Amino acid sequence: MTPASIALNRFGLGARPDEGAPADPRRWLLSQLDAYDPLPAPWRRLPHSAQAAADWVAHERAQRQAPADQRAGLREAWRRKEAEAYRAAIGARVASALQTPTPFVERLVHFWSNHFAVSVDKGPVTGLAGSFERDAIRPHVLGRFDELLVSAVRHPAMLVYLDQARSTGPDSPAGRRARLRQRNNAGLNENLAREILELHTLGVRGGYTQRDVGELARALTGWTLPEDGGGAVPAQERAPFRFAQALHEPGGRLVAGRSYAPGGEEQARAVLRDLAAAPATADHIALKLARHFVADEPPASLVLRLAAVFRTTGGDLSSVYRELAMAPETWAPGPGKFKSPWDWGISSLRALERREMPDQQAAGLMNQLGQPVWRPGSPAGYGDTAAAWAAPDALLRRVEAAQRFGAQAGARVDARALAPRVLPGLAEGTRQAIARADSPATALALLLASPDFLRR
Repeated sequence: MTPASIALNRFGLGARPDEGAPADPRRWLLSQLDAYDPLPAPWRRLPHSAQAAADWVAHERAQRQAPADQRAGLREAWRRKEAEAYRAAIGARVASALQTPTPFVERLVHFWSNHFAVSVDKGPVTGLAGSFERDAIRPHVLGRFDELLVSAVRHPAMLVYLDQARSTGPDSPAGRRARLRQRNNAGLNENLAREILELHTLGVRGGYTQRDVGELARALTGWTLPEDGGGAVPAQERAPFRFAQALHEPGGRLVAGRSYAPGGEEQARAVLRDLAAAPATADHIALKLARHFVADEPPASLVLRLAAVFRTTGGDLSSVYRELAMAPETWAPGPGKFKSPWDWGISSLRALERREMPDQQAAGLMNQLGQPVWRPGSPAGYGDTAAAWAAPDALLRRVEAAQRFGAQAGARVDARALAPRVLPGLAEGTRQAIARADSPATALALLLASPDFLRR
């Protein structure tokens, strides 16, 4: 791969033939850090997280108060509304990826959204997942890691997905009342605390213990959804997050060897700040970034330098990205990264100069390719190595989609002219296969399903 191809495909989201290759790939990448728009046009049509959270809380209230014979109808109407919101958010995500003038930063949005994964496998997340990426991830990808961490952890989608919204301190006022009433549905939940330690910060080898999980879970009690204002306060004026003192476990905490005084909401914030600054977190984030952008087994020297920049700058993410973009290991010859279905789908559409896609079609394409948007199946997110995506049945799905793209394009697209524009440094074998194709549709399908295009 040439430097231009690496910049366009490995750092970016795939070349657009109507934009051309950058003359100075490194400068092109770095310039995007100053040009990024966290809320481009496709995302502006979606509701803010405060509105999404308010709608969910209001639905829950209406469900509780409705006569028993009306509840099934309310649930069904809500599911339809959630599904519509989900499809609209997918359409916004795809359109943003196709239109963006800053594809490097847009890829970083996708990286962090997967790092802090939520999944619509849990029903209530369906109507919240889009606002999670819109408001918790996009505004913070160029800032400090601790700010991104707090933003992601306290978003309604995360609080619902990992059952934090109902987590109750055993000795909190609400916990004591629950015991008196012999209610078993109010108790401490450790899901969010465990994933913060294992996935979001220190990593599975970060040295934390089960006691740390329990202590962080106690510190997080009280982090919950906003109250239902009953329409008294407009949704857009409410916060999408609330700290409920009545749910909070009193007392000090000891997490990862550090003591934290009683302090309500600030107690968990202090723990998160320290976890964000921990050396193990720097190592964990550096490895994931290097793996995503360079190789499944990235050079140790690169990981060490990224971690060092993370530590010395206090988790300033833009500084880490600059080091990544300038590192010689990033531009070294090699096989590159095998594209995920999302990467392949977006890069195919960009190569065809598409700028948007109907919401339903966008959702259907990602489902057909095997990577439904915001549905990784676990808090660990989607896999980021070839082993996760290179199975024969997954490749067959791409071939089928490539054939469909070719049939739709027909003679309008000359794959022989398109190939060198979207893949600078195209392999000779791929060029000859495209040249010998018996039709324009077949030539385009061969390009999109070629080994060159399957990697970035």
